[in-house]
Amino acid sequence: MKQKLQQFMAGRYGADQLSRVFLFISLLLMVISMFIRIPFLYYAAILILGYTYFRIFSRNIQKRYEENQRYLNWKYRLVVKKDRKKQQFAQRNIYRFYKCPSCKQKVRVPRGKGKICITCPKCRTEFVKKS
Repeated sequence: MKQKLQQFMAGRYGADQLSRVFLFISLLLMVISMFIRIPFLYYAAILILGYTYFRIFSRNIQKRYEENQRYLNWKYRLVVKKDRKKQQFAQRNIYRFYKCPSCKQKVRVPRGKGKICITCPKCRTEFVKKS
């Protein structure tokens, strides 16, 4: 049986991180639809499950790989943004954070220095703010 499955899956994409996420979402929607009894959730879960199996059994490996890479890049950007917010929150007692008015670059300045002239490290624009 294992050999038959391996022969069937030869040349097919298989499961990846995006497929696992879709499978989890589908399962979650099915469980919710059992309790809430909203047919839309059940049909959405079935559609997502169908798309997941389509991705797993697809022979267009390059396209599925690109989809997974876009998902991983999106996930990475979210994690980096969350970590930056976490660091900024941890430093809120020591530093103030401002955005440059011209290029929107975040600039960190020490607290309690009064009015100071801040120079943006990216575009060299100077602006005055109270720290």
